Amino acid sequence: MKILIINGPNLNILGKREKEYYGTENFNDYFTRLQFKLKDVELSHVQSNSEGDIITSIQEASTNFHAIVLNAAGYTHTSIAIADAVKAISIPVIEVHISNVYAREEFRHKSYIAPYAKGVITGFGLKSYELAILSFLELDKND
Repeated sequence: MKILIINGPNLNILGKREKEYYGTENFNDYFTRLQFKLKDVELSHVQSNSEGDIITSIQEASTNFHAIVLNAAGYTHTSIAIADAVKAISIPVIEVHISNVYAREEFRHKSYIAPYAKGVITGFGLKSYELAILSFLELDKND
């Protein structure tokens, strides 16, 4: 199975920002460990601080991957365009968040993406990505 992880704005500075929410590990180190742990899955990842780049990644992934793990970060709560991109593709998307968005500011409680996602995983730290991937593998086994 080929899965693309798409990370949105400010996730390129994980390990440096708001450690109380996001921890101390940077994403590249975590991704290397994840690839080692899930050797049977072909994992790729992209990160962008630009809404348009995220939309392009979603659209292109629909022809090259079986599934997407999407952490749109702050765009989750503001981007109808990213939600429309998720709605428009035929491969499943799981929305993930490192922090528990429901334990944070009220504006973070609304996701424009969630109605079009296969599911949402929030609040398990970087483990949220692994949980999303494992759920795709379980879904694939049951199909």
